[in-house]
Amino acid sequence: MRRIAIINQKGGVGKTTTSANLGAALAEQGRRVVVVDMDPQANASLHLGIEAASHEPSVYSLLTGELGFAASMRETKAPRLSVVPSNIDLSGAELELASAIGRDSLVRDAIEDWSAKHRAEHGEDPADYVIFDCPPSLGLLSINALAAAGEVLITVQTQFLALMGMSKLVEVVQLIRRRLNPELTITGIVPCLYDSRLKLNREVLGEIRKYFPGQVFKNAIRSNVKLAEAPSFGVSILDYASESNGAQDYRLLALEVIEQESRDSTLAHLSPARPIEELAKERGAQQAAVCEQEFSDRDVALQTDADEPAEEDTLVEAEAPAAAHVETVEEAVESAEPQPTEPEAVLEAEAAEPEVELREHVLEPAAPPAVEPAPRAAEPKRDDARPTPPSNAPAPFRRVGAVEDELRILRADDLPQLPPEAFEIPR
Repeated sequence: MRRIAIINQKGGVGKTTTSANLGAALAEQGRRVVVVDMDPQANASLHLGIEAASHEPSVYSLLTGELGFAASMRETKAPRLSVVPSNIDLSGAELELASAIGRDSLVRDAIEDWSAKHRAEHGEDPADYVIFDCPPSLGLLSINALAAAGEVLITVQTQFLALMGMSKLVEVVQLIRRRLNPELTITGIVPCLYDSRLKLNREVLGEIRKYFPGQVFKNAIRSNVKLAEAPSFGVSILDYASESNGAQDYRLLALEVIEQESRDSTLAHLSPARPIEELAKERGAQQAAVCEQEFSDRDVALQTDADEPAEEDTLVEAEAPAAAHVETVEEAVESAEPQPTEPEAVLEAEAAEPEVELREHVLEPAAPPAVEPAPRAAEPKRDDARPTPPSNAPAPFRRVGAVEDELRILRADDLPQLPPEAFEIPR
């Protein structure tokens, strides 16, 4: 019976997803699997459709000694797959067990008792795999899982920050090996949330393979939205979307885990459900199908892009102006219209000036000029019969609100003939 702890002190790196789906994939291969949910959040239990209420059989009842390992197990919808669930009671277990004797090996003792009784009755181990889903911390619950396990699988996200705690995690595993569990070994590193299109993911995966040669699984778990959707339905990815990339990746991971038994003599006690040659052929066929699907999708995308006109090229062609004709100096001189003289230009500008609607017509007296202006030249002769303005008429007027850049001053005698009442300013 292989006992595997899936651990990483960093959260969100695929521990629970790997625990649930790897267990389901191994069960699909004909193995008897038990998933032990050591996380108080109970995500692995919910992922496999098991919800343990308070005071129901769970890991908490196992730690406190209320129930044995077999009594704490629950069957899932998938055949050959069981769960020792977690619940909210487990969040206070560390404080309750702070003074308990042998608190670091409570789970190990329970599993060994269960295994010994089953072998005595049936002559074989009660399960082929026991998988521990550890919380994202190195507290009492994680230590119990590491003390009970014989192997460690480390899930790691292919990003820079996920590499920062790898060395510390390896030191913790070595410490547990020296103090509590001499048989504990790291049998594999599982890259999760991998996207081969991202250069950063490829570089980080290369660094992981460089620093841990021979310990990184060949098949990385690709980022897939179906993996995030499956827990809400309480089933594994194999039951939710059997043909998705996530299901294929975890099937390949399960085959690699089984193949380890043929390479490692310490794991050879567990005979494969099928010959290893058949498993290897199936794994190769699945990999070939995955590659063929990826290339097919890429060819379809390239063909679609080739059929559709490039939007950017069309915009560039539409916006490109026609080649402008560059005039020579001689052509510019010949085509230039004769410029009018200054008096003519002023008259033409005044004639072409559009009429501006006055916003307000306010007549106010203008201050008399300090210097008497010179007489206007060529002033037309006025009609002597024209009446002079009345004596009570105000001083010369100025129109305000006309064109902003020019204020024309009008004299009283420039005004049209109006009755005297028109010149009275209302009070």
